[in-house]
Amino acid sequence: MEKMGKTWEKDGYILRPAQKKDAENYYQQNYNPLDPEIARLTGSKTYFTHDEVVDFFLSCIDDENRRDFLIINPAGNIIGESVINEIDWNLRSANFRICLFHSDSCGKGIGSWATRMTCGFAFGQLHLHRLELNVFSFNPRAEKTYLKAGFRREGVLRDAVKDGGSYADNILMAILEHEWQETGPCLIF
Repeated sequence: MEKMGKTWEKDGYILRPAQKKDAENYYQQNYNPLDPEIARLTGSKTYFTHDEVVDFFLSCIDDENRRDFLIINPAGNIIGESVINEIDWNLRSANFRICLFHSDSCGKGIGSWATRMTCGFAFGQLHLHRLELNVFSFNPRAEKTYLKAGFRREGVLRDAVKDGGSYADNILMAILEHEWQETGPCLIF
């Protein structure tokens, strides 16, 4: 399936497909180093080499089983990503993840907007049946965003991750095609 390009804009923010030419800015603006709080909330490490990030980014662009979108702020900087990955075309299902790379970008509705646009693309353009994700129990803001977008809790892996020295839950969530249609028909793709 050919990758489709779709761009959305809201209040000067842009959500658009990632392109190979974005690789260097993606690294320089976000992974040099990664914001420690964002790394904690996503279960990531804070330091990545240039080659790790750029090589992975470029491999994502060529992977037909994923769609990567970048979140661009009004100043033109890449501040996040919204990703549909692990697409199973036979089951019409995929994984979803989103990340705002800087703590100061959080709490402004950008993540909620990008989540809804990406879900709309997943169901409206890719014709997926199911979109799933994992969120850690110590990231209630993200869980609230997913619930608002129509995702439902499907299960909890109790004490499956650590937050510092304490155990935390890994919450499994998903949204199905008909559930999206009930919450998102106003979006045009």
